[in-house]
Amino acid sequence: MASTQGSAFAYHEPSIKTVLNYTGFLLTLNIVNTCLDQLLYCGLIGQLFIGVLWGTPGAQWFDQETERVIQQIGYLGLILLIYEGGLSTSIKSLKANILLSTAVAITGICVPMGLSFILKEIVSATSLQSFAAGAALSATSLGTTFTILSTTQLTTTRLGTVTTSAAMLDDVVGLVMIQIISNLGGTNSFSPVTVIRPVFVSIGFAVGLLLLCAFCLQPTLKKLLGYKDKFPAFVGTAQFAFLAQTCVLVGIMAGATYAGTSSLFAAYLAGVVVSWFDGLVAETKIPITDLQSGDSHDQTLNHQGSTGNSKNGCTEETPSPPVPARQTEITHKLPTGEFIYSKYYKAPVNRILLPFFFASIGFAIPITKMFSGQVVWRGIIYAMLMAIGKMLTGLWLVRFSPSPVSGLVSTIKKLFACVHSCATPWTISGKPNQNKKTTQIPAIQDDSAYVSTPNNVENESWPMNRSPAPNSRPSSRISLPPKPKSLYPPAILGLAMVARGEVGYLIASIAESKGMFSNESSEGPSETYLVVIWAISLCTLIGPILVGTLVRRVKKLQQSREDMRSDPLGVWRI
Repeated sequence: MASTQGSAFAYHEPSIKTVLNYTGFLLTLNIVNTCLDQLLYCGLIGQLFIGVLWGTPGAQWFDQETERVIQQIGYLGLILLIYEGGLSTSIKSLKANILLSTAVAITGICVPMGLSFILKEIVSATSLQSFAAGAALSATSLGTTFTILSTTQLTTTRLGTVTTSAAMLDDVVGLVMIQIISNLGGTNSFSPVTVIRPVFVSIGFAVGLLLLCAFCLQPTLKKLLGYKDKFPAFVGTAQFAFLAQTCVLVGIMAGATYAGTSSLFAAYLAGVVVSWFDGLVAETKIPITDLQSGDSHDQTLNHQGSTGNSKNGCTEETPSPPVPARQTEITHKLPTGEFIYSKYYKAPVNRILLPFFFASIGFAIPITKMFSGQVVWRGIIYAMLMAIGKMLTGLWLVRFSPSPVSGLVSTIKKLFACVHSCATPWTISGKPNQNKKTTQIPAIQDDSAYVSTPNNVENESWPMNRSPAPNSRPSSRISLPPKPKSLYPPAILGLAMVARGEVGYLIASIAESKGMFSNESSEGPSETYLVVIWAISLCTLIGPILVGTLVRRVKKLQQSREDMRSDPLGVWRI
C-alpha cells in the first residue's frame, strides 16, 4: 500500500454527494455575489457568509483538507485581483493627482491606526495587539472600491482616479503590514529589524524596479520598437502577450518574495509595470500586422474602441494590399494588459478564484463566538470609530480659505458674530437681510444651491459655490461666512474608503493565527479578534450601501439639470 501511494495517485470517481456539494458551493457563491453587488455593492460579504455556512464555523460540509485546498486556490485569486489593480493604474492620472491621493491615503492609514489604540481601554489589548488591529482596519477594500466605482460609472472620473489611487496606496501599505504581522507573530514586543526590514525592502524593491524601467528597460524597448518591421508575426498576438505578461507577474513575485517583501505587493508592481509598458507602446504607435486567427475579430473591435481610428475615416484599409493570410497593415496598439486580463483571467478569477478566496476567509470567522453581548457592542463602537477615521479622508476635497490661519480666524470671528446676533436680535433689527444671510446655514439637501464659478477654474478644486442672494452687495461679503461648497464628492470619497475587505480580513486572520490577538490563558478565538472582525464586516457592509445611496442621489440631480455647470460633482466628474 505504501509503494502504491509513493508511485502514483490512484484516481477515483468522486461521489455524487461530493459533486453536488462543490456544485452548490460554486453556484451559491456566484448567485449571492451577483445579487448583493446589484443591490448593495458588497457581494464579498455574502461570499464570506457562504464560507461560514459551508466550512468549519457552520455546517462543516467541507473537511479541513478541502478547506486548505480552497484557501490555497483562492489565494491565486487575491494575487490576480491585486494584479488587476496595478493594471488599472493610469500612470498619467496617478502623476496628476499623486499629492492629493497620497494625502488621502496617509490620512486613511494614520487615523485608523491611531484610533485603534482605544482597544487598550475597550478590550484591555496590548500595544502590539492594537497595532495589528489598526493594520487590519487601515486597508481599503480594492475589490469593493472597484465594484462601487464601476457600478456607479465613476471609474474614469477624476473622483474615481483619486479614490482608486488612495485605496491602492492604502492596500500597498496593508500588503507591507501583512509581512510585518507575519514577522511579529509569536513575539510579545516590537523588534526594530522585524518592523523596519519589510518596509525598507518594499521601498527598495519598488524604487529599484522604477529605476530599472526608467534607465534600462525604457531605452532598450524604444530601440527594439524601432525595428518593428523585423518582428515576427507572433509577437503581435494575444497569446504571446499573455505569456509575456504572465512571466512578468511570476518573475516579479518570485523576486520580491525571495527578497523579503510581500508577494501581493509584487503583484501590484507587476501590474503597474505592464501598464507602464502599454503606455510606452501607445506613445510609439507602432504599426503591426494583424495575424491573429481566432482573436483577430475581438482584438480589432477592442482596439477600434480604444484608439479611435475612425477620426481619419479609415477603419478598413484592406482593398490595397493583397498580401496572404489577411495581413492588414493597420496602426493600433499591441494587446494591452487590461485586454489580456479580461480575455484570459477575468472570468475564472471572478467566478472561481475570488469566490474561493472570500469563502476561505469565511472559514476562519468564528461566527458562533461573535454574538456575545460584550463582543457585539464593543465591535459596533470600534466599527463606528473606524468608519469615522476613513470618512475624514473626504476633508481633502473640501476647499477652504487659501490662507488656513486667516480663514480659521475669520471663521471664528463670524461664528462669534453669528452667536451674538442670535443671542441679541434686538441689536440688529435694522439689518434684516444681513441677519438672514448670516444665520442661514445651507444644507446638502438644498439642490438648487450649486452653480459654477469660472473664476476658480485654475484651482480645479470646487467650482460648486452657492450663488449669492439677489440683494447682496460686495460690501456685505466681509461679514458673511465663506460660500458653502458641494459636499457630494468628499462624502462619496470618504464613504468609499470606509469599506475594508479582503486585505483587512487577511491581516486579521494572520494576526490571529500567529497568536498576536490571543492571550496565554484564552481558549478559542480571542475577544480582540472578534471585535476586529465585527468592525471589518460592518464597515465593508455599510460603506457600499451609503455610497450607492449617495450616488443615486447625485445621478438624479444630474438628470434633472440640463446645465452642465450645475453638476453636483463639479470638476470631479471630469
